[in-house]
Formats: sequence, structure tokens, C-alpha cells
Amino acid sequence: MLDLAQKVGRMMMVGFAGLRPPPHILDWLASGRIGGVYLFARNVQSPAQVQQLVAECRAAAPFPVLVGIDQEGGIVARLRDGFSEGPGNMALGATQDTQLAEAVAAMLGRELAALGINWNFAPVADIAHQRDNPSVGARSVGRDSELVSDMVAAQVRGFQRSGVAATVKHFPGLGNTIIDTHAGLARVRGSLDYLYAEDLLPFQRAVAAGVACVMLTHVIYDELDADCPATMSRRIVSDLLRDELGFRGAVSTDCMEMKAITDQIGAGESAVRCVLAGVDLPLFSHTRARQEAAYAAVLAAAQSGRITEARIDESLARIESMKQQYPLDAAPALDVVDCQAHRALAKRAARAGLTLLKAGAALSSLGESRVAALEFAAERLSDAVEARPQRIFSNYLARRFPKIDCHALDPTDDARLADSLFDSDTIILLTRSAHLQPAQLQRAQAIVRRAKRVILVCARDPYDAGALADADTIICTNGDSRPSLVAAVDALCGDFRPRGQLTVDAT
Repeated sequence: MLDLAQKVGRMMMVGFAGLRPPPHILDWLASGRIGGVYLFARNVQSPAQVQQLVAECRAAAPFPVLVGIDQEGGIVARLRDGFSEGPGNMALGATQDTQLAEAVAAMLGRELAALGINWNFAPVADIAHQRDNPSVGARSVGRDSELVSDMVAAQVRGFQRSGVAATVKHFPGLGNTIIDTHAGLARVRGSLDYLYAEDLLPFQRAVAAGVACVMLTHVIYDELDADCPATMSRRIVSDLLRDELGFRGAVSTDCMEMKAITDQIGAGESAVRCVLAGVDLPLFSHTRARQEAAYAAVLAAAQSGRITEARIDESLARIESMKQQYPLDAAPALDVVDCQAHRALAKRAARAGLTLLKAGAALSSLGESRVAALEFAAERLSDAVEARPQRIFSNYLARRFPKIDCHALDPTDDARLADSLFDSDTIILLTRSAHLQPAQLQRAQAIVRRAKRVILVCARDPYDAGALADADTIICTNGDSRPSLVAAVDALCGDFRPRGQLTVDAT
């Protein structure tokens, strides 16, 4: 029989820094002070290292634990080098192939299971309403709610048949704002009819598909609850998600250390309000002091009667059910990670998700002319996206075309490009969300105006195509995962003709 302190501890999920669990995390797991952990790129070095880290966490706890991670594919993936990468949501949407989307999710799920990770914070169910949203973009399947719903449900099935709990996010929809909740509190002012017809549909389909968990977002929806963000709103968690949509699984928050919350309220009180609203799993990603404050505040509220023990028991029942459904008893061997079959599937999916938006240049003739390639480095537009090595595209392009003249461009560096570059017959220009970065966009526009011929590769989302429409040829990768960037080079080499369909209006 658990005492009240242990019951509260089972609800707490925390992150930490380092390639091995710190002593205090192992102590918390051993004492039941937390119910599990979740990982970021800061915790990842290699498949064997991650497997060992997870094993240490599991061995420390005298009870089954949850181990989570964000492995969406595309621009948000905590496991990259040495692991299989999926092309991401918008690229999968461009394939129009739900079976392929399910297969990619199952691939990612198998690799998580091999590592001992039984909870994935994916798929993203947000609809791409706003091109200027810095945290959604190519993480969304696209603009059409039916297509988003179909693809999300397929990914739920794929992850969960691999033995990993899927988490549909960010409820009730993060796409209709231009504010990144990592940076501030967002507010959506729109009719409930629109919300029900558009944003809620993918979540309804995910619930029907048996999704294990729903993650809430730190956004205020005026027509639902003008006072509280979704993470702290009983109207949204208990009334809408549970009573109206009929969801019976676990509910988690997005990270409670985002500025949308920390700029408004302390860690302890925010955790209490989440639990009162009906949340099962408050997530605190980074700071030990905030993690300790959250636990202490929820325990004190339970001891005082502000949170009833019955409310705690409801959450424990849902959490234990999720653990029992995804125990990883038959996890695959580690050699499934980045295996040949997975690489082949990722390649096929990335190629199917590539879009040839404008075909003004003969791609297969590049080897017969003088070509320069200019690749803009990726700026971190949102804390959801972690840094990764640059020049994957340029390096692979140089392997395919050894004589090509490749250059990396810093969007913030206004140094003049060498005049000799513009003597090239063709410039291949790769942009990354230039429409959100004035300095990058201005430089890209100047290059398009001056060059003889430009092949534009829009990495990440495809909106740069509208801002750089004068390019002779436009290819959209619909996300800049490694498989998608490699697929773009293969298309430039004439290996295949892209046939993906854009899922947003890029003009």
C-alpha cells in the first residue's frame, strides 16, 4: 500500500542533464519521489549509452517506471546520429500515404523500445493555421484537418504496436497562434465552432485510435476558459477532454518550465493547479529546484485536503494502466537501431514526401555545368528544436558532385558573397524558414535576383517558396531531417522525380 507521499511521487516526471542519471535522480526513483524520467538530446551519445542510462533508471526504482522522449521525426527528434530518423509530419503528410506514416512511426517505436523507452511525446496533432508560428511549422502534417487526423491516427497505431505509448499533442491545438509557448503565454480568440470543426478533430481521431496519452499546451482559449491556460483548466481537461471527447487515458502537461508558465506563476502552485484541473503527469524538464517545489506543493495540497486523495488515486490508476500496457517485456534487440531495413524505409518515406513545386531547371544536367551551393545554417527559432550539426545537405551534395562549390551561410553575417560565385551557371540555394528571419530572407532574395539560375531547396516548412518565387526551380523537403535532405540531393542528381503534394499554401 502506497502512502500519500509515494502516490504524489508516482505522478512526477522529470528531466535532467548528463549522459548518466545523477545521484539525486536515482535516489528519487528508489524512494518513489518521482514516477519516471524523460530524455533530451543532452542525454544522448549513442544507442548503447542511452540503453544503459535507461537501464540504470529502471534498476533504481522498486516499481515500473515511465521513460519518455520527444521522437517526433523531422525537426524535433532527440535521437539522431546513430539512430534512424523519420522525415517528420509535414513530409509524411505530403506522401498522402497513411500506411507509410504508420510504418515510419512503428520504425521509430521499435528503436525506442530497444532502448527501454516506453513513452513517446508524439505525434503532433496541431493544424498549420499560421505560417508565422515558430514552434509548429513542419511539425504539423498540414492545413487540412481531415488529412492531419488520418496521419495522426496512423502514427498512434504505429508507435503503439511497437510497444511504446503514444502522446498526441498539443491539446486542444497549438497551431492557431504565432507565439511560442517556450517564450510566452499565448491566447487564442476564436469561435468554439471553428475549434471543434478544425483543431479538435485530430485529437478525437487519436482518442478513437486508442492513444495512451494526451499532452496539454500552455495556451489560453478565451471561448473555453479565459482565465487559465489549457494545462490548468478544469474546463478543458476534465469537461472537454474527458467528458466530451471521452478520453480515459493519461494526461500530461507540456513542460511546466516554459516561460508561458514560469513568467506567470511559480512551479509549486502551477503543479497544484494542474492536478486540480485533472492532469495526471506534470512535466518539469530542467531545474531540480522547480522539480522539488512542484512535488512539495502537490504533497502539501494533498495533505491539507486542497487536492483530495481520491483525485490523486484517479491519476495513479491511469498512470499504472499505461505502464501495464507498455511494459516492454518483449523489447527488440539493440541491433534494430539504425538497421538497414529502417534506413531503407526512412529513405522511401523522405523521397515520397519531397515536393517539386516549380520545375524550371533540368535537374539531371547539373553535372554538366558550373554549380555553386549555398546553405543557410539553421537558427533556433524555438526551444522545441535542439541544435544539430549543420551542412548535412552540402556535405552529401559534395559527395555526389565532387566539383561543386559549397558554402555555408550565416544568416546574421552580412559579408558580401564573392563575385565569382555568380559566374556559376546554377546556384543551389537552401533556406531554412527564411520567411521567419528577415536577415536570411533578404540575403536569399538578393541571391535569387543576382544569380543566372537558382534551384531553391526549402528545408523545414515550405513557406520560403512564396517569398522566393522567382527561383527557377523550387523543391520543398517539408522538414530538414537527414533523410529529407539526402532525398533532396538525390532528386537534384536525377535519381527520382519528387511527387509529394504540399499540405499548406506556400504562396
